[in-house]
Amino acid sequence: MHRLVPEAWTRGGKPAADLKPLPGESPIVVLVRPQLAENIGAVARAMANGGLFHLRLVAPRDGWPQDRAWRTASGADAILEAATVFPDTPSAVADCHRVFATCPRPRHIVVPLRTARAAAEDLRQINGRGLRTAVLFGPERAGLENDDVACADTLVRYPLNPEHMSLNLAQAVMILAYEWWTVTEPTPPRQLQTNETHVATKGQLEGFLDRLVAELDAAGFLDNLPKRPGMVRNLRHWFERGEVTEQELRTLHGVVTELSRGRMRRGRPDEDQR
Repeated sequence: MHRLVPEAWTRGGKPAADLKPLPGESPIVVLVRPQLAENIGAVARAMANGGLFHLRLVAPRDGWPQDRAWRTASGADAILEAATVFPDTPSAVADCHRVFATCPRPRHIVVPLRTARAAAEDLRQINGRGLRTAVLFGPERAGLENDDVACADTLVRYPLNPEHMSLNLAQAVMILAYEWWTVTEPTPPRQLQTNETHVATKGQLEGFLDRLVAELDAAGFLDNLPKRPGMVRNLRHWFERGEVTEQELRTLHGVVTELSRGRMRRGRPDEDQR
């Protein structure tokens, strides 16, 4: 195992992010015999997006370090600088307690199989117990070999379109990194962005609707008495359908005010002018 830092190289033309490993244990990404330095850099970028930091390389084809990796890391320099290199898979995971392996091809073995989401949940739970975990990702062209998979106790398979399940290396890492991050991510899955205003209360909305109906009555829009109840209900359903904000209600009040003033200034048009 060795670590090399290309001190003289530029950092891909972008400011390096201030990346550090999260407290406690977090999954180690192990790239087994990666072929292209650009892919290693893209993996570091994906890891940074998902809060992962620890990167290990097993026998990279073109050696390590490679300046081309820094060019595609988009500022995730710290991950590349801390990356360690191993001669084979067993040595890369020797200090780990649990090892997962991404494996798209069927294997004639009996072993726990997880989706990326389930694997991320397991990794969070295992890391939370202070145990070290690693996830193996195979070479770009052929994936992991049987001897690599033999180092793992759990397989990870992504449920993608069976007609086209081709992922590049960084995409494969990004899926797992995203699932791992979102296990504990507090962001609500659905929300309405209201910026500096707030969602209007039902009372505020009712006040606007009462005013709107009164103005429509005055304008003659609701003169058809048999249809009037249904027309009023349709208007209410329209405004009740979503979460109208206070600012939107203020704007609508202004619209109704100007329409009312215009009607009063000009008088109601005759039937033949409508």
